[in-house]
Amino acid sequence: MADAHPFSGEPATTREAIMQATFHALREHGYAGLTIQRIGDHFEKSKSLLYHHYDSKDELLLDFLEFMLAEFEQAAPDDDLPPREHLDAVLDHALAAKLPDDQREFTEAMVELRAQAAHDDRYRDHFTRSDETFREEVASIVRDGVNAGVFRDVDPDDVASFLLTLVNGAMNQRVTAEETQTGDVREEVEAYVQSRLLADE
Repeated sequence: MADAHPFSGEPATTREAIMQATFHALREHGYAGLTIQRIGDHFEKSKSLLYHHYDSKDELLLDFLEFMLAEFEQAAPDDDLPPREHLDAVLDHALAAKLPDDQREFTEAMVELRAQAAHDDRYRDHFTRSDETFREEVASIVRDGVNAGVFRDVDPDDVASFLLTLVNGAMNQRVTAEETQTGDVREEVEAYVQSRLLADE
């Protein structure tokens, strides 16, 4: 997975520029204080382009989330990695002990948007698909490990669901609580991998 959010460089297209402006405005104002006008303040081109492409703040934010889902899929670890190393790469990224400031701000923005799914079906649909993308990736890794004899004969879907729930919980805690022990959680996950997943040598 990428080590930084996709808005750290210069945008190559108008859509990328809009997505970058949306990220910076969301980070600055939060969901409640966000308006298309405030997104426009971070957009170097004509603000009329925003109103031309999007009728509302939520329509723009839902496109932002679609953009992020595509970025996540492209930034996934190399499929050519062996199953154990592949799983480690995913977990090391998702459960990093410390986040750089820009990644923390990005995580805060995503958690705030995810909260909208509690009462908006459009957001719920997006995050359901986003979760399924992560779940399928992990299940595929575990399945490959089982077939290769690296992992025990576990149910890949059950393992993936467990790890998804843990990662989502860690992501929410690290941006909504004063202190987090994500590094300790990563160590416990490693103990789980060794005792539950790794096949006996």
